[in-house]
Amino acid sequence: MKSKTFILRSLGQGFTLIELMITVAIIGVLASIALPSYNEYIQRTHRAHAKATLLQVAQWMERASTATGSYPANSAVPASLVAVEGGRYTVTVTSTNGTFALTATRKPGTGQANDKCGDFTLDQANNRGNTNLATGATVPDCWNR
Repeated sequence: MKSKTFILRSLGQGFTLIELMITVAIIGVLASIALPSYNEYIQRTHRAHAKATLLQVAQWMERASTATGSYPANSAVPASLVAVEGGRYTVTVTSTNGTFALTATRKPGTGQANDKCGDFTLDQANNRGNTNLATGATVPDCWNR
């Protein structure tokens, strides 16, 4: 009978403060590793949306140039075409009769504002570039990832 009382009493004791603090520390370490990786994943996803929009606008500009003989004016580009999914970038078009330049600029106040790849550029000759790159980031890395 005495052994049954001991078993019941030991099951009801709960966690000690040390065990609780170790658990909190482990959760903190896991969160400190996972959160930056998650944020980079989200930024990379929005970069892909911006690059896809730039490529779609460039294709539209080329089709319009083929049909009319010159690139359309900035105001002729449909607003729905330059809208980037997620809303973290703003695409601007600068065109003349024989050239165009597209820029995807990060919007301030979004999670993209401190993105390492900065702003994306694309022109009629398919020259891809980035402005405001962070230290260590390269144009090929930003465009190919």
